[in-house]
Amino acid sequence: MTTHKVGYLIGSLAKGSINRKLAKALVRFAPPELEMSEISFKDLPLYSYDYDADYPPAGKAFKAAIAAVDAVLFVTPEYNRSIPGGLKNAIDWASRPYGTNSFTRKPSAVIGTSPGAIGTAVAQQNLRSVLSFCNSPQMNAPEAYIQFTPGLITDDGEVTNDTTADFLRTFMQDFHVFIARVRSVLPKDA
Repeated sequence: MTTHKVGYLIGSLAKGSINRKLAKALVRFAPPELEMSEISFKDLPLYSYDYDADYPPAGKAFKAAIAAVDAVLFVTPEYNRSIPGGLKNAIDWASRPYGTNSFTRKPSAVIGTSPGAIGTAVAQQNLRSVLSFCNSPQMNAPEAYIQFTPGLITDDGEVTNDTTADFLRTFMQDFHVFIARVRSVLPKDA
């Protein structure tokens, strides 16, 4: 059994984020072949190319954490019909300076939740555009726009709706298959 290390980024920096609850649920539903770990970006300063010659410790640690995983899962809210600024800043840190993009050839998936009926559809499309530029192979299906309702996911990541639980379990199984397929043609060391 091949194990794949998956780093997940939670787009919201809020401690009580509903996307943090969703991330906890996804970790619960991950098949045993996926070793899940959160990669935090809360300590990153705003990116500037002035740092390219000498990344600060937080930038080096973040970039190394992305480089160390086999795949990345983005769990993001939608802010003003786009991705949160902190998440975009984190992607900039990991993908710079030019020629040292930590997302190159790294499988990724995008999911998110919002109280709104369209979930995080627009933010996810924005994020997919950024990831395309970063040369990250993306799991394009199933798409996952989760409308969050009170009590849907507990603080511990337990999903209270069976249909949603089944969908999230399938999403994580599909992500595992996708990672294995991408890694079979784009080995990490190649």
